[in-house]
Amino acid sequence: MQQTLGILMLDTRFPRIPGDVGNEKSFPFPIRKKIVRGASTERVVHEHDPALLEPFCAAARELEREGVAAITTSCGFLAMFQRELAAAVRVPVFTSALLQVPQAAAMLPPGQAVGILTADARTLGDKQFAGVGISGLPLAVYGMEGTGFGQVFVGNTPELDRAAAERELVAVTRRMLAERPDVGAIVLECTNMPPYAHAVQQVSGLPVYDITTLARFVMDGLARTTFD
Repeated sequence: MQQTLGILMLDTRFPRIPGDVGNEKSFPFPIRKKIVRGASTERVVHEHDPALLEPFCAAARELEREGVAAITTSCGFLAMFQRELAAAVRVPVFTSALLQVPQAAAMLPPGQAVGILTADARTLGDKQFAGVGISGLPLAVYGMEGTGFGQVFVGNTPELDRAAAERELVAVTRRMLAERPDVGAIVLECTNMPPYAHAVQQVSGLPVYDITTLARFVMDGLARTTFD
């Protein structure tokens, strides 16, 4: 029997297409979702609302009681709660794709930085970076503010033009690479970005990591098989 990944979900209405953390087709293992009522993108992304910590911890404990093998979240900004959520349960917790930044940075030659593509670069910063231990690493942070992508996933609207979202993400990637030629790897903070990871890699030619690559890493470690 396969291990199940628990996902702490924001309270949203936008579409979750294959590749998105909230879509069952995004993973080669079962997922179990738990919506944290009232946890809007506004409260998490813009307000960094500390009042949400206990509801998220309570939902994590529920998932643990329901038998999940590990727990993640549907928003990388919840990196600000990484330590507290990990302490709340006895199963592995990985709140954000940003946890891959140290590994990506360690694989790069001196002088190169990790590019971070985020839902909103204006509000991603010290709280999230400190939560996952990446403060002080060489980073290039670029966001989707002012785009249709941002309007859907931060503004929480129900209609998504997938082709337009991909074009916008590619455009931001191109701008990042033009302005920061030192970027040697890319981490997609936003859990709604994995559907476009292939396009980002095609335009950049760089390693691209996101919440799905981290989830597979964690779940593979929890379900080792023999080499026969």
